[in-house]
Amino acid sequence: MHRSTARRSVAFGVVALVVLVAGLLLGGCSSIFAPAQGPLSDVAVLGPMKKGGVNCGCTTIQSGELLASDGSVIGVGYDKWGYNYQAHLFNGFYCDAYRDAAWCQDYKDVHLMMKWNDAWLSNKDCDEDGLLDRHYGYDSYIGSGAWLTNHQSGEYEDDQGNTCKWTYFCKIVAAPADAILTDGIWYTADGTEIGPEIWGEFAIVQDVTNDPCAGLHGAQYISPVGPGVGKW
Repeated sequence: MHRSTARRSVAFGVVALVVLVAGLLLGGCSSIFAPAQGPLSDVAVLGPMKKGGVNCGCTTIQSGELLASDGSVIGVGYDKWGYNYQAHLFNGFYCDAYRDAAWCQDYKDVHLMMKWNDAWLSNKDCDEDGLLDRHYGYDSYIGSGAWLTNHQSGEYEDDQGNTCKWTYFCKIVAAPADAILTDGIWYTADGTEIGPEIWGEFAIVQDVTNDPCAGLHGAQYISPVGPGVGKW
């Protein structure tokens, strides 16, 4: 597929595309071609317990009683789409992450790997709704400590007929409870920049893109407070 016109800018110069049906919000943390996975997809739900709390009386995946968003029973290990909910991993193709939805077919050849922590999507059900917990113990994503890494790769044909291979990697964190959002940027309480806002309650702390045909090499954005995901 010819995709040279499909490139999206990264970091600050982004255009948000809201895909309500799929629950995907396209923000600054997108690859050259495919939108980044977001907080209304299967992966983007918050998880487990309050910091310092105890996870007691929760239903686990091993019970065989928990369901995915499509109603299927979640098992241990990878499912047919590439999700490993127990291990907090996804490894497959972009459209597999959305169960081969019609709207994502332009990105079907994009390989996607994701990792997340228990606060992004728990592997337990502690609120007794039969699903993996969404921000259990928190009123919102804010302050939950949730994080996600998103690694994409693919190829396209440019205007000169060259086959161009690209990779994209980003880290996304939930904004801390005392963070301040100003003009699309999250800041700490003392005014230090965390990163560009994405999906409302999250910030991009690292953005790495490699596409020789587009002249993109290496880090496009690194948060001034550092690219680590475990500090919030």
